[in-house]
Amino acid sequence: MKVDDLIAKYNLPTPRYTSYPPANYFHERFTEEDFRKTIAASNQLSPEHLSFYIHIPFCPQLCYYCGCNSYPMEKKNVVEAYMNAVKAEIRTVLPLLDKKRKIAQIHYGGGTPTAIPLHFLKEINEMLLSTFGCIDKPEIAIECHPGYLTAKHWLELIEAGFNRCSIGVQDFNETVLKIANRRPSLLPLEEIIELLRTNDISINMDFIYGLPGQTVESFSQTISRAVELKPDRLVTFSYAHVPWVNKNQLILEKAGLPKAEDKSKMYSHTVETMGSHGYVPIGLDHFVLPNDSLNIALRNGMLHRNFQGYCTRETTGQVYAFGVTAISQLSAAYSQNTRSIPQYITAVNQGSIPVMRGYTLNEEEQLAREVITTLMCNERLNWEELAQHIGIPVVDIKQRLTYDESRLEDMAKDGIITYSPNEIKVTHTGALYVRNVAAVFDPLMHNGGAQNFSKPV
Repeated sequence: MKVDDLIAKYNLPTPRYTSYPPANYFHERFTEEDFRKTIAASNQLSPEHLSFYIHIPFCPQLCYYCGCNSYPMEKKNVVEAYMNAVKAEIRTVLPLLDKKRKIAQIHYGGGTPTAIPLHFLKEINEMLLSTFGCIDKPEIAIECHPGYLTAKHWLELIEAGFNRCSIGVQDFNETVLKIANRRPSLLPLEEIIELLRTNDISINMDFIYGLPGQTVESFSQTISRAVELKPDRLVTFSYAHVPWVNKNQLILEKAGLPKAEDKSKMYSHTVETMGSHGYVPIGLDHFVLPNDSLNIALRNGMLHRNFQGYCTRETTGQVYAFGVTAISQLSAAYSQNTRSIPQYITAVNQGSIPVMRGYTLNEEEQLAREVITTLMCNERLNWEELAQHIGIPVVDIKQRLTYDESRLEDMAKDGIITYSPNEIKVTHTGALYVRNVAAVFDPLMHNGGAQNFSKPV
């Protein structure tokens, strides 16, 4: 099938499946009491490892494309009160966790976590690392906005214990950044990369395609410059246009978004450029060098993902999240904190966990999550391998999912997948539409659930 025909057929609103069920399904009937019970139960569930997420919501300047939970930078006293509340929330949750468990990941996101005084981050890292042991080579990562960081700031991050920095470049074209209201890097990227490499810090570089002002040619130039810098991992996010979540995106809509066909070409050119420079595609949007642990996990069918991004089975942990809007991602439930910074500070200082909403997964949904995550991460689904991993016979898995095999057969005819009773593989052509394939196994989509999703392209 031709590219234009595939876009016409499959470019429909579909969950991104960074979690299952997606956050659209969370509800306010899930309470703090429910969350505390879930935390206690999580100590006996797999994965055993701990993954911590800390949400720093403040941004000195709000990018128009952002779909994250971000807020304008507050005054110094508010930032300080917020960070003290985050530490208080951590102190409330940690006693509920088994101290024999080990830390696999600590991740800071936002907002702009590097926009606040960096000593707060060091204090939180020390609090967590002094309470629990770690697996071999835990990932302690932070999302970095290079527009506000001097060489001294980068060194402070290293001293705080971070071993991976995700640098949010988004585009090297400053005209594109200006339209998106994003500040370009304060220092030359070459200088930042050299400083981090000298200190053995792993480097991610993040980009977005589908923004106003971008063309197939201009984004190809951005990616060509990026590969010359040779980051350990490079991420190209497809811009998700969801103005019902972020009204600022209407500004970008007025500026003129690239056509879906051009976005598809941006993605194809990126895959081609990355491949010619030795990078391997991981999932929807990541590219890594061949010896990267993510590629090794992909080859073994053991790649995983949580809200923080791709990880191996070894570094997979249940996610305990802190801060406003932060989402804890446990084996049997999700829990999201309140959106209000004042309410969050007040509740935490009173000893509460400020749960706003959440979702408890039944057994069928936990099974669907395992299937969808396996497919989304590894772009293949071998039923025997999955059955061995989760301890359920293949016939039982298929019966409980109640999916429509005719849809898979149709996708195979379109060249999106190769399909047999034993295995499903997403083709090179179908990589952009892996979300559509995953939706076949989503019982909530079968039932006509929440529909406020972005399009794949």
